[in-house]
Amino acid sequence: MVFPFSAIVGQDEMINAIIIAAIEPRLSGVLIFGDRGTGKSTAVRALAALLPDMAAVAGCAYACDPVDASSLCESCRERQLQGHLPVHRVAVPVVDLPLGATEDRVIGALNLERALADGTKVFEPGLLARAHRGFLYIDEVNLLEDHIVDVLLDVAASGENVVEREGMSLRHPARFVLIGSGNPEEGELRPQLLDRFGLCVEVRTPTDIATRIEVVRRRDEYDRDPVSFTAKWQAANAILRDHILQARERLAGITVSDEMLEQAARLCIALGTDGLRGELTLVRAARAWAAFQGATCVGTAHLRAMTSPALRHRLRRDPLDDSLASTRVERVVAEVFAA
Repeated sequence: MVFPFSAIVGQDEMINAIIIAAIEPRLSGVLIFGDRGTGKSTAVRALAALLPDMAAVAGCAYACDPVDASSLCESCRERQLQGHLPVHRVAVPVVDLPLGATEDRVIGALNLERALADGTKVFEPGLLARAHRGFLYIDEVNLLEDHIVDVLLDVAASGENVVEREGMSLRHPARFVLIGSGNPEEGELRPQLLDRFGLCVEVRTPTDIATRIEVVRRRDEYDRDPVSFTAKWQAANAILRDHILQARERLAGITVSDEMLEQAARLCIALGTDGLRGELTLVRAARAWAAFQGATCVGTAHLRAMTSPALRHRLRRDPLDDSLASTRVERVVAEVFAA
């Protein structure tokens, strides 16, 4: 049983970012930096449990989407040519990637037992296969070993996991929402991986007494009777689930005017972000937020709300300005939208 998503108190920026990533998977993921014990992993698992079960090809090791022929694995393509693909429903996966995980465990490897027993080369899927169409969660992502980072970069860019080893060569779909968390004081994240996260949010331990009391009260109530507590929040979870599903349906119809595109470009130029991924991410996040809010087009409020999470981790270092990234973004936002 998982703590209800709707019962999480505070950390609004983190909660909204995770919801947006669930609405718009093309954002690639969410990076959560901040204090320990602030509900980061709880929020990810709670959202996955909130979402409805997804249709998947029965018997497929990668839970391929039966309605998306372009993303089917090789085995499902062969079965599709032979006839109807059997379908069942499975829960949205949440897979933890431990810091000490070997490359074989992450990308998959040859099943040694089968190879030694009967000489058959059988692929044993790894964590990337299990996370397909779900969430891959990495705690202390800034401490991840470089060779695992390289694997994640390749998969994040292509949406496929390519395995070539032990005389075996295969590829399978591996599209997931990457959620990373960590404390920046314990080490920096490689720029190449940092750039792959669509959104970056900061979480802090609540400082007001009322919020801290409510967090402790709800967690204690859940620990003492998780069944009753979950039932108590079932209706709120159902409402939020409907809003997310409706936002997914509305997303393609949300329009972005040239004025909003120009504002996004002005923000990125003023902040000195490299490349155009900043604009693309900002526009996609604003569109998803507008869809969640029930709007038909992206407005200034949606763009402003997404500027910090979409751009704060894309800023160049400025030796003449030691302000926090969030402070620099807020300053530029005020200047651009005041013009």
